[in-house]
Amino acid sequence: MKFSIKKEDIFSELQLLQGIVEKRNTMPILANILVTASEKEIELIGTDLEVGLKTHFTAQIEKEGSITISGKKVFEIVKSLPAGKMVTFNEGDDLMMEITSGKSEFKVLCLPKEDYPQVPEPKFEKNLIFPLDKFKEMIDRVYYSITQEQRYYLSGALLLLKDNSMELVSTDGHRLAYTSSSVENMKLEKEIRVIVAKKTLSELRKFEDDSIEFDLDENNLFFKVKNRTLISRIIEGKFPNYEAVIPKDNQHILSISREEITDAVRRVSLFSTERSRGIKFFIKKKEMELFSSNPEIGEARDKVDINYEGEDLEIGFNSQYLLDFFSTIKSENISIEMKDNNSSILMRPDVEEEIKYIYVLMPMKL
Repeated sequence: MKFSIKKEDIFSELQLLQGIVEKRNTMPILANILVTASEKEIELIGTDLEVGLKTHFTAQIEKEGSITISGKKVFEIVKSLPAGKMVTFNEGDDLMMEITSGKSEFKVLCLPKEDYPQVPEPKFEKNLIFPLDKFKEMIDRVYYSITQEQRYYLSGALLLLKDNSMELVSTDGHRLAYTSSSVENMKLEKEIRVIVAKKTLSELRKFEDDSIEFDLDENNLFFKVKNRTLISRIIEGKFPNYEAVIPKDNQHILSISREEITDAVRRVSLFSTERSRGIKFFIKKKEMELFSSNPEIGEARDKVDINYEGEDLEIGFNSQYLLDFFSTIKSENISIEMKDNNSSILMRPDVEEEIKYIYVLMPMKL
């Protein structure tokens, strides 16, 4: 194999692959990427057996071939080279890849292509295409409440695709984030309901384009953006019945400035205990007092004006869970719907946005 390419044209692809390749070295081959030079283009593949990325691009190809090379090392080499330079990759004898650019020369030990795991091949026959910017915004709204724990089915977000609409839901058992949006001209034979891994969602946030194409088979999900295809194993298991968790009868509703409540929670949480991050709300007509205390430091109080006419309530929350929600919405005001000091609350933007967004949060005993 031998090909030459401008540094910038391969650097961006290698950079994306850094998030995919296995770093723990459970299997040495998974730290490598598969490089294939065909007659017309170069293909790079990286996988950790759960998530994979396949990308292709044109180059000056002198000799076809295929080999696997350390994903981290080849990225570091290309990154270190001067901008605008041509880089030549030449497969030598004894599984050695020579990388040259100007007066710089590197030799990297490789592994045979036969050892590399097979990566599933998508068909993209369903014609399921949705706006990438909208999808990324929906990912941002559910990403923080995905957990990494033994309950495998919670280590991803539930993706629901219906005729002309898509939904994303995540929960870690303490809170639930739900977002939905309309998608024009999306027709399905039947509803698609799959759990998408957190790592997959993280990688999708890095992609840039107008649209993203989606496909799936029995075991895998496929997301295609321009010359890149992200492959993700479907997370097995039954996602919790999220509709039963969303409160329907929280009659105490307050409206508050997003900026004011965010700043107040940040200030008061400085004195919350590190473990619980707990702060308490004392809710009265027209005003809410925030309070936290730490026996090792002291206590903090703050007050904010609210629009509220209900009963007085005293309720505690994890401050970080509040800030996660506040930081992902753009509306000026937030609506908080409550039942009592023991029941979960529902928060949403005060004004209905194009992308629907609700957040359910369990209170804390403080």
